Amino acid sequence: MESGIQSYLRIAASHQRDTERIGPFIATFSRSNDNPFLNYAIPDDNATPSPADVAALIVAYEKRSRKPRLEYVPQLAPAVEEALINGGFSIEGHLPLMTCVPGAEQIPVPSGIELVLPVSDADLLATVAVQNEAYGAPPPDYSAIAGLRNSLEAGGIAVLARITATGEPVGAGVCTVPSHQTTEIAGIGVRSAFRRRGIAGALTSRLVQVAFSKGISLPFLMAAHEAEQRIYARAGFAVVGEILHISHFKPPIPSLSK
Repeated sequence: MESGIQSYLRIAASHQRDTERIGPFIATFSRSNDNPFLNYAIPDDNATPSPADVAALIVAYEKRSRKPRLEYVPQLAPAVEEALINGGFSIEGHLPLMTCVPGAEQIPVPSGIELVLPVSDADLLATVAVQNEAYGAPPPDYSAIAGLRNSLEAGGIAVLARITATGEPVGAGVCTVPSHQTTEIAGIGVRSAFRRRGIAGALTSRLVQVAFSKGISLPFLMAAHEAEQRIYARAGFAVVGEILHISHFKPPIPSLSK
């Protein structure tokens, strides 16, 4: 299962990004966004990178003004973490890797909230806007709406939560474009004024239900912290492994002025 997820991550990370083979790494680079979560490398299974491979990976990211960074299943490449740390990388976190089986997704929709699949431009804008607000990102432009529409046309899924009486958007989440019956549940975001009402769990459950209805058999996600892990556990997800987030920090050059 973990090998299948990592294979999927290689495909998904390369979608709409530039890629470069560097030793035993596939490095991906967003052309327009320096967000670290959109620029990272994944090692081959059982990779044994040399110091030169690690140094070349750092150079590849820095020449593009990107933070050298990796996201991968460490159990599939156990020699990589030590090689990276020896090359100046630091661990950001070991995130629980969680999956769900049909029938386990049972969180009800909170009273007064409706969950819809966005179709119109207005709904797509609301979906991206509420996610951006939840994650502290700036309001979206048209390219973000076009990107979501392209994802949906390619088989991705989005769910928008809104107040039933007024239509005010309060939360959203997506399933990435599937491959080999696998997809990632991602971008679950709820506006701060509407949190702790069960909306995030309901969004997760609905995304999984729609994914299963479309023939996807392996939905997975990564929990950023314990509170998220508890939400996803209530939504029917169980831990099957972990994802390592690790990055290289280049210290500033000391000033020569006194």
